Amino acid sequence: MRDKRQSAAALEYSPSKAQSPRVTAQGRGEMAQRIIQEAKRAGVPIREDPTLVDLLLQLDLDQAIPPELYQAVAEILFFIYRLNEQWKREHGIRPAVSPSTGNPR
Repeated sequence: MRDKRQSAAALEYSPSKAQSPRVTAQGRGEMAQRIIQEAKRAGVPIREDPTLVDLLLQLDLDQAIPPELYQAVAEILFFIYRLNEQWKREHGIRPAVSPSTGNPR
């Protein structure tokens, strides 16, 4: 049975430092609220996915995500990438990828 308290997990992905994203924060209840509050304060995009959060809460802090979670985390990274590109367009910053070809600029 799923814990009904609010849950949160934070990921960090730096391709130059590691092959896969790692868990940088996790918690339930008050700790989850603090994680979400800090993310909002820092302008970090938040995506709700209770099933994925439950899986991430089973990992240790600073642990790289396992291969079986790559697809789910890739969807989150794509979500963040789209938000970032939208923000760039709204602020007159040239996108990293050509909209017509999909190739890097």
